[in-house]
Amino acid sequence: MIFVAMGANLPHPKFGPPVATLSAALALLEEYGVSVVRRSRWYRTAPVPLSDQPWFVNGVAEVATGLSAETLLATLHEVEARFGRVRHRRLEPRIVDLDLISFNDLVRPEAGSADGLVLPHPRMHQRAFVLLPMAELVPNWRHPRLGIGMDTMIARLDPTQMAELLPEKGSQVS
Repeated sequence: MIFVAMGANLPHPKFGPPVATLSAALALLEEYGVSVVRRSRWYRTAPVPLSDQPWFVNGVAEVATGLSAETLLATLHEVEARFGRVRHRRLEPRIVDLDLISFNDLVRPEAGSADGLVLPHPRMHQRAFVLLPMAELVPNWRHPRLGIGMDTMIARLDPTQMAELLPEKGSQVS
């Protein structure tokens, strides 16, 4: 299974609010040979670390693709660029953010990764905005590097990471 985390806290000039922008980004992935199998509900989450920037909208999608992990990461960055994302510094407000969280439980170390790809994502186990939506999709998933399950990772989260479900039309999870 392949998981992509999505987030945004700024409106897009064409698509509007973050939920609409993230939905459009997911749709665009199809043009690159990345199919969305299902997605979590959307969450409203506080910025990490806490700051005065706007809260984020976050979710996680399970995707299917014949692309390699490296090519998928490059594709996610290309989609971000097509939406106007320019990376200036870490933890800044953004129109769209697409992160490769896990790729078929592949483990790639942090050291020596020339392409910047570390799997699973190196901070996913510390982020409510990743774990809560991902737990909807795979509640029994175990972190392939740490060997711990979703419940344990969620229980260990910093309590300052605030997250709440956004109301959606209907009650679907996908």
